[in-house]
Amino acid sequence: MTVDAPLDKELNRLPALGKGSVIHLLGVGGVGMASLAGLLAGEGYRVTGADENLYPPMSDLVRDLGIPVTGGYGPESLDPRPDAVVVGNVVTARFPVVSALREKRIPYVSFPRCLSELFLRDAKNLVVAGTHGKTTITNLCARLFDSGGFAPGFLVGGLSLDFPFPFRKAGGDRFVIEGDEYDSAFFDKVPKFVHYRPETVILTSSDFDHADIYEDLDAVVRAFESLVRLIPEGGLLIANGSDPTVRKISASARSRVLYYGEDPDCDWRLGDFVPEGRGSSFEVGGPGDFTLRLSWGKIGKHNALGAVAAVAAFAEAGGDPGFLPEAFRELGGVRRRQELVRESGDGTLLFDDFAHHPRAVSVTLNAFREAFPDRRILALFEPRSNTTRRAVFQDDYARAFARADRVFLSRVDRPEKAPEGDRLDLEKLRKDIGKARISESPREMVEAVMGELKPGDVLVSMSNGNFGGLVAMLDAALKAKGL
Repeated sequence: MTVDAPLDKELNRLPALGKGSVIHLLGVGGVGMASLAGLLAGEGYRVTGADENLYPPMSDLVRDLGIPVTGGYGPESLDPRPDAVVVGNVVTARFPVVSALREKRIPYVSFPRCLSELFLRDAKNLVVAGTHGKTTITNLCARLFDSGGFAPGFLVGGLSLDFPFPFRKAGGDRFVIEGDEYDSAFFDKVPKFVHYRPETVILTSSDFDHADIYEDLDAVVRAFESLVRLIPEGGLLIANGSDPTVRKISASARSRVLYYGEDPDCDWRLGDFVPEGRGSSFEVGGPGDFTLRLSWGKIGKHNALGAVAAVAAFAEAGGDPGFLPEAFRELGGVRRRQELVRESGDGTLLFDDFAHHPRAVSVTLNAFREAFPDRRILALFEPRSNTTRRAVFQDDYARAFARADRVFLSRVDRPEKAPEGDRLDLEKLRKDIGKARISESPREMVEAVMGELKPGDVLVSMSNGNFGGLVAMLDAALKAKGL
């Protein structure tokens, strides 16, 4: 049997499982998969996992959950034989464990299908979708609904600073979930959010991304349209009215549609945004005479727009807006989303952020420039995702770093994953930026940054992965200098 033999379709099901049944997760170190592991363990299932590249913070979460993990994806991962297997989208048909899965005749499902069947079937699900901002808004919605007494279940695509874990079983009839547009699994070639049974959807944006699975922006638009059409007639779409592509997608909805944004014709509006150091304040206007002023520890108008969407979802669900000012002031947020790692005695600030798409990079750096107009912004960037490895955004990245004073670029992570002839030209990017340098390793980048550091500099690390431990190394270097 060849290693790329497909799985049998009749095994693609989640069998009836009693408490104590063993469910094995392939790719348990993924953000969603680790959270699913926690939800399953909380329901009394025995959970095991396999992964080959666990790194913090998800490795810490898996350890804290007490999930035993097999290193790699060999056949031994399925010994002893589990009762069911959840296959993460890191796994391809060519992995040896796939052949073993077929030989052993073990039932299997994708991560979103398992989540849907066991935790979303009977809930009123709020799905937060869009190219940008999903994780931050999902966490914010979970926080608001929780503070408002809804006792929601939730799954956040990052480590929440507002809850002990980035997941929780619903205590009521609400579930808040991040709706990812990436494929569910190699045998389940639909976006994850197609499985999520939405009653309400927040749609933040629609840009071309995931160039490994989407051919162009039109393909991405069709994916989001498929989500919008799943909302029942009695449901609700809360859509970014300031994004023309989102407006186009919203035309597919059979449900009620409310727009949020800065445009005066939006149902929920952002107004009077004011940067306030490492935070900001803004006004939310809504239907009728709804007006609310909020302050929080987040920078950037893009974050405030996401907050308007979350307030709209909460208010439309019948939540009492009276406690919202206090909830916003106490909000923690999500790890690696504008996360302040260190504030040194000389005023140097080190932030860790997830930005990797050129629009996200640009918006993030604009926000930091607005928040710190008199300081140098040093941007540290790792081209790591399946899209950033490709040349599709070559020129966009050059423009995205315009607001940074200095840019430090790492080598493209696993460049062989991008087709030859369609890879990001890092040397050209360095030249086009004009104020950038390339480092061969994270350690070399730390040395370069520390060699140029001045008091009061703002360091912004941007990667959708671990960046080779760069942030931890920079934190240690600043500490070693007594900063």
